Amino acid sequence: MSATILILEDDRLFNETLCDFLEEHGYSVCGLLDPKNALEACYRRRFDLYLLDINLPFENGLNFLRSLRESGDETPAVFLTSREDRESLIEGFGIGADDYLRKPVDLEELHARIQATLRRSRGPMRFELDGYLVDRSRYRIYRDRAPVPIERKPFELLILLLQARGETVRTETIASTLWPAAQEASYGAIRVYVTRLKKLFGDRIENVRGVGYRLILDEEA
Repeated sequence: MSATILILEDDRLFNETLCDFLEEHGYSVCGLLDPKNALEACYRRRFDLYLLDINLPFENGLNFLRSLRESGDETPAVFLTSREDRESLIEGFGIGADDYLRKPVDLEELHARIQATLRRSRGPMRFELDGYLVDRSRYRIYRDRAPVPIERKPFELLILLLQARGETVRTETIASTLWPAAQEASYGAIRVYVTRLKKLFGDRIENVRGVGYRLILDEEA
């Protein structure tokens, strides 16, 4: 089943470009130009992701998302912005944004970030593996009910591998998930995170040379 995306962008041409691009990639898209109609659409139907411009007529995208979060709507949201100020970025994440991209937007990067955001929002909240309990909701790993120290990015990498269900996760996918658009990904850091996960899960973490990494499941071990 394809994901359903709401696009709130007041530039009509750019809105249409986004709609056409995402529909070509198999998404169901609702493109709207103003916050009032977008808010009504959110109340009428369920979306899997919101793609929001910050600079909008009558009400900015930050206030729009704030209204949704205050109503209990936890749908993943990605901001598109031409703003350069750090305060808007911090405010957006504080409200509950999941990611953001600066304009002009690279459409292929946008697609990768949408995939990563949807991937994080889906799947079970807890996993059990080799005596460890992996709790996505708390960003914690437990063993015998005691928390096991782990940093955020290695934890997010572990979740990616678990959600892939034994399939290889490409290094590029890992990079786009672990680092927001404004930051440069570190492939050296990815190797460090893999090493840390191997200290917990040993040879279950497999390096697929030149491609990425995978988690070997029980039926394969």
